[in-house]
Amino acid sequence: MSIKVVVFDIGGTLMEYRDMPNSWVDFYPKAFDHVNEKLALGLTEDELEKSREILLTYNPRLHYRERDFSPEHIFKDVTADWKGEFNINDVINAFFESMKLVPYLFPESIAVLEKLHEQGIKTAALTDVACGMPDEMQIGYFSDVMPYFDEYVSSVNCGYRKPSSVGLERIAARFGADKSEMIFVGDEEKDIKTADRFGCISVLIDRKHSEKNFGQAHTITKLTELFSILI
Repeated sequence: MSIKVVVFDIGGTLMEYRDMPNSWVDFYPKAFDHVNEKLALGLTEDELEKSREILLTYNPRLHYRERDFSPEHIFKDVTADWKGEFNINDVINAFFESMKLVPYLFPESIAVLEKLHEQGIKTAALTDVACGMPDEMQIGYFSDVMPYFDEYVSSVNCGYRKPSSVGLERIAARFGADKSEMIFVGDEEKDIKTADRFGCISVLIDRKHSEKNFGQAHTITKLTELFSILI
């Protein structure tokens, strides 16, 4: 097998957020309350509830979509009926700071990326950004691993969410690689679907040994097992 590029999902694959709720949606009520209080907006509960409902319509896990929208687009819609003066970026920052996300980089992530480079293999990231979160904010949570990527593609900077194959197509073009020369590693069904749509080799990382089968070509339980596939 001659592999030129290994592409990684980020969340659940190379890192995770500690003590995450089952869904980002669980954050929304507290987040809007924090925005209202911090920016002294004086919004009523009814107004906040309307904003929460609008944001829910953009959540891709509740309402499937592959096209992504910028945080500014989403939050301009969410705040369209708010009165008074406020800066949309202040709203976005206050919204996400309330979540107090604690990132945890899996111990083997950097070592695996380094070893791939030693073997002459290019590495890339393909990640979906949380609904409404600025790309640069998300990158801040895994900044330690960013120097080890030769290419970074997100749903915000390419405009499409997985399982769209647009991100993988961009990465392939960047390195002049054929789909048969690429591997995509992820922890969710949409990652496997993305690889299958594009036509590259799909690898599911199943850290919890759940034995899920999404039709992946390979399953690993830790990143270091990836090298047995490359042999």
